Amino acid sequence: MKRLTLLRHAKSDWDDPVSRDFDRPLNHRGEKAALLMGQFAQARKMRFDMLVASPAIRVVQTLETFFAGYGSTLDARWDRRIYLASSPTLFDVIRDIPDTTASILMAGHNPGFEELILDLVPDDGASPLREDVEVKFPTASIAVMDLEIDSWTDAQANCASLVSFTRPRDLDPALGPGSR
Repeated sequence: MKRLTLLRHAKSDWDDPVSRDFDRPLNHRGEKAALLMGQFAQARKMRFDMLVASPAIRVVQTLETFFAGYGSTLDARWDRRIYLASSPTLFDVIRDIPDTTASILMAGHNPGFEELILDLVPDDGASPLREDVEVKFPTASIAVMDLEIDSWTDAQANCASLVSFTRPRDLDPALGPGSR
């Protein structure tokens, strides 16, 4: 059994005049959400053996703020493949994880993360959380999945159960849609 936790980057600042999408920073709401999600992960005693993440600025800043709330940090394994990746590319990243790693935190982007969850978790009507993800995987959300595999190289469609799915608005309604 392997555990995969996905953390989507927090809300970014579309008003910032950066020349590349890759360089877009977080906005104030994103910083608040990332900190809250880090505190939530610590309160839930979430543990990770490895962090693999997109090197995009908004992901780097999300992780800095998340770990400030979490109370400790992990050295990241930065992987450019995660930046705006599709589900098949994310499967490649997962399959490259060393088998000595039981639990990974992956930080990155949509729509790839949402697609990955929908590919990993069977669409059999047994997971109301999957249905929630199908509606939307918002910024700064955390999804925790248990994969019924012994080796990361065995990661494939329909091999996971969605243990939890938490959005910032679940913890603070002020971080829901339409808030600034």
